[in-house]
Amino acid sequence: MNDVPVVATYHGIEVLQAPMLSARMIQSLNEGTYERREVACGLAAIPRGARLLELGAGTGVVGAALHRNLGCAATLSVEANPDLLPWIEKLHAHNGLSDGITLRHGVVLSAPDAPETVTFNVTGNFLGSSLHDRPEKHTRQVQVPVLSYEEVKKTFPHDAIMMDIEGGELDFLRHADLTGVDVFVAEMHRDIYGREGMRECRRLLEAAGLAFDESTSKAGVHVYRRS
Repeated sequence: MNDVPVVATYHGIEVLQAPMLSARMIQSLNEGTYERREVACGLAAIPRGARLLELGAGTGVVGAALHRNLGCAATLSVEANPDLLPWIEKLHAHNGLSDGITLRHGVVLSAPDAPETVTFNVTGNFLGSSLHDRPEKHTRQVQVPVLSYEEVKKTFPHDAIMMDIEGGELDFLRHADLTGVDVFVAEMHRDIYGREGMRECRRLLEAAGLAFDESTSKAGVHVYRRS
């Protein structure tokens, strides 16, 4: 592990060189602007000592920063892109977080009739990878295991969710039982499901007893708290 250089420090997390990190991304990490709104919302809204479920781990940096800075009791990070997993594991190990953060490969779906696997569209820039096939982007399709949200809740009870799953949040919310979840933070994707989809997300969260928190939300990243 020591032969992999550290290229950035982000909210106390040492970020190792990895093939998915472009020069621009490394600069944004060092400047603290990488996923700035997502991290700011998480740090402001998620209580210290939370049990955090992170859906869409990406580089692993956001989950690592939240886990360390919030003193999370435990974090379960789920990532669909198989190319990212070994680098996330190295990041966790280098920063001494492997015991506190569990990493799983898959897509968490809440629908009762969800399949065992789904097609995941991997883009050259991992940031655009998603379940949604977007013809304007060159993608490579891979089959990814489905993790049932009901089973995830049983094996990893959690009171906070951080979600960045490139538009999958609407389908997730349509069937998810959010009992026990006190804070829900998600990057929203109006470009995928439109204004009505945004409204439906809000209705579903409010029906689950979670109210929009304007004070800690930011443009594109919404925070809901149990009222």
